[in-house]
Amino acid sequence: MKIAIFGRFYHKNSESSIETLLRILGNKTVEVYFDEQFYTTIKAQENNNLNTIDFKTFNHLDNSYDLLISIGGDGTMLRAITYVRDFSIPIVGINTGRLGFLATIQKNEIENAINDILKGNYRISERSLLSIKTEPENESLLDFNVALNEIAVSRKNTTSMITVETYLNNEYLTSYWADGLIISTPTGSTGYSLSCGGPIIMPNADSFTLTPIAPHNLSARPLVIPNSTEIKLKVSGREDSYLVSLDSRMATLNNNATVIIKKADFKIKMIELKGESFINTLRKKLLWGEDKRN
Repeated sequence: MKIAIFGRFYHKNSESSIETLLRILGNKTVEVYFDEQFYTTIKAQENNNLNTIDFKTFNHLDNSYDLLISIGGDGTMLRAITYVRDFSIPIVGINTGRLGFLATIQKNEIENAINDILKGNYRISERSLLSIKTEPENESLLDFNVALNEIAVSRKNTTSMITVETYLNNEYLTSYWADGLIISTPTGSTGYSLSCGGPIIMPNADSFTLTPIAPHNLSARPLVIPNSTEIKLKVSGREDSYLVSLDSRMATLNNNATVIIKKADFKIKMIELKGESFINTLRKKLLWGEDKRN
């Protein structure tokens, strides 16, 4: 088995998790490759036990990899998507961050979780993605134009609201007068969209959500739509440009640009361990049932 290990930051919270992971993998018949930049960051640290070990590295993934393990928080998982792309490589995350809706393996669960994964004791949860194209084209969005959580348009360099003229399958919906608009997948429904009042959507639901960001009109509510819908946006405002974000990646678009968003033609495979589920994660992370009356 060929395993890729990806991370973005190295700190004391992650050192023990990495050491535990490598100890387990060292006793297995597997090939381990580190993301080159992450590996360089680790090696630059003084007085850590990982400096004595040499590993192979990668800059890009391909179909020869069987598994990607992300070490960090949900943001690290989202960045890992840019490596996995459409190669159908299963992803699992060890949570050294905070909330952990995507990176679900906790530090004290690493050994059991990795052993189960290597034995094949897991399920695959396929997650839909959003794709974006712009007219005219924007070079910064051409390399990897998909997002797992959400695509959002928002104001830039101004405190004034923007107007987001919105069409669904070429039919005019409304013009949101707001700080921006979030188009969320079910996976992203527990992220930015949720913080702006959007609904939580089950991961296997065939739907997307439109969630306005601080709308001026209180009647502008989140809207759940079929994921077969093509969404077209035209943004205007006092400034000449605005921001578009794909998960954690951002680009600047001019007001004359048209944004077209639709379901991507491939899915991401997330590993879900047995005894684990989205409902269980939701209950734990949002502290549902913690009320003493329950």
